[in-house]
Amino acid sequence: MRYGQIRKYDVANGPGIRTSFFVTGCDAHCKNCFNTEYMSFDHGDIWTDAETNKVIENLKQKEVEGLSILGGEPFENTLDLLEVIKKIRKHSDKSIWVYSGFTFEILSAIPIARELLSYCDVLVDGLFVEEKKDLKLKFRGSSNQRIIDVQKSLKNDKIIYMEKYM
Repeated sequence: MRYGQIRKYDVANGPGIRTSFFVTGCDAHCKNCFNTEYMSFDHGDIWTDAETNKVIENLKQKEVEGLSILGGEPFENTLDLLEVIKKIRKHSDKSIWVYSGFTFEILSAIPIARELLSYCDVLVDGLFVEEKKDLKLKFRGSSNQRIIDVQKSLKNDKIIYMEKYM
């Protein structure tokens, strides 16, 4: 897995101050994507244990509320990302948000993607759609995207929204 950046402090991609990282590689090529450089699977650096440890250390900071994972497309890096998230979860119980162009319905039907979701708290799903772009939305770029409580949704086998952010 490759990544474009790790942000120690991020206030745009989830509530509060968060650590975030951006994996690279995405086949969706959404019109006017805000991370076009991260579409290439060859962009960025190779993720190693050093990056995992850096994220774990960032999450130990009391001012950091959680982790946000963006891309590129995280679920086009599912196998590697799953191993990273498992290691992070061993050291932190802070919330994990993951952003994906794939919908919850698709991801939850794929065993490895569902396993990755099981380690996450919130999924912001759906492709960015330029025609539905709305700068007033919290934590998402277009109105078709949903902010989903992953644990409740997996447990109830239906989508439960994070209403306070919708």
